[in-house]
Amino acid sequence: MPNKILFCATVDYHFKAFHLPVLEWFKQQGWEVHVAAKGELDLPFVDRKFNLSIERSPIHRNNLKAYRELKAIIREQDYKIIHCHTPMGGVLARLAAQKARKKGTKVIYTAHGFHFCKGSSLLNWMLYYPIEKSLSRKTDCLITINNEDYRLAVSKRFKAKRIAHIHGVGVNTIRYKPLSKIDKWRLRQELDFRTDDFLLFYAAEFNKNKNHQLLIRALAAIKEQVPHARLLLAGKGPLLSACQELAEQLGVGTMVHFLGYRSDIDKLLPMCDVAVASSLREGLPVNIMEAMACGLPIVATQNRGHSELVIEGENGYVLDAHQVTSFANRLLELSRSNTLRLQMGEKSAEMVKKYALAQVALELNDIYQPLMEQPQPDKKERLQWAVL
Repeated sequence: MPNKILFCATVDYHFKAFHLPVLEWFKQQGWEVHVAAKGELDLPFVDRKFNLSIERSPIHRNNLKAYRELKAIIREQDYKIIHCHTPMGGVLARLAAQKARKKGTKVIYTAHGFHFCKGSSLLNWMLYYPIEKSLSRKTDCLITINNEDYRLAVSKRFKAKRIAHIHGVGVNTIRYKPLSKIDKWRLRQELDFRTDDFLLFYAAEFNKNKNHQLLIRALAAIKEQVPHARLLLAGKGPLLSACQELAEQLGVGTMVHFLGYRSDIDKLLPMCDVAVASSLREGLPVNIMEAMACGLPIVATQNRGHSELVIEGENGYVLDAHQVTSFANRLLELSRSNTLRLQMGEKSAEMVKKYALAQVALELNDIYQPLMEQPQPDKKERLQWAVL
């Protein structure tokens, strides 16, 4: 019988977006791969899929049902490793795996950004901190993806057997890469943009945390000085209509392009001039890493994830999330200097190398191998991710 691994998260799209290379690697090693999450996506490299009743809200009654479902799944399947992601996926999987862990199952939890951190609300600290610290005792390896979370877990003496730091989930630097000026112009013409348009790009769900209103207000503040500016917003979400209405109210309805869900971000990003990001809270955002890999300067709001990726004045700017004028001034500055954009973009492409898929694969290899109880493989057999 092959060894089995269970990956657990709140929603199944999480695995499609971030972890397909890891699922594929375990299949290549001869493991049976299972996924437990809410949703009915048909995921590649997965032998068995469980649709959980799990919900994002920690007080939703369905989470008790999801805990029971997970407990039954773990009892029946005899997993060698359980790797859980997202706050509720991490809570329920670690609680459900307690008996299995006593029998030898190894439990890994990746924190994609603690909900308690510097600047977080008192409520977040009161709710999430004691839960995460308590559950760390039921964790063989706690993986953090930014330095602030790693330092916090160590300084607060979380009791996981091991606390590790990796450079995010990895960015595909072959798929996301800079374009020549000619290729940029060609793509712009295909999508009905002018070669001299000043294109700003942001891909994110329209929700309160992503704070799209800041970008729309900043664009409105420079619409007279930069009439050829265009804000490209990819994504869907509950606040989409409100953002569309705000753009019309501020007189930039024709300057903001609401693109909806897109699967061609790797084509859209490199034709743009600047990547913007307005979220209030981030762990280590993939959208910023993808923009950096495309050689773009970044203008982003201050939070732990953005601050780890953007060095002020080098590959972009990091600003207060509520300072529309400051944000607008930085956009205006970049619009006026092609040289500055090129310099910062080159720095972005250089800095992102340590977040590349190959680097993250090596870091995960050092975590997985001891838990797989196999001899350390030769270099050629180490974890290597396919380009998707």
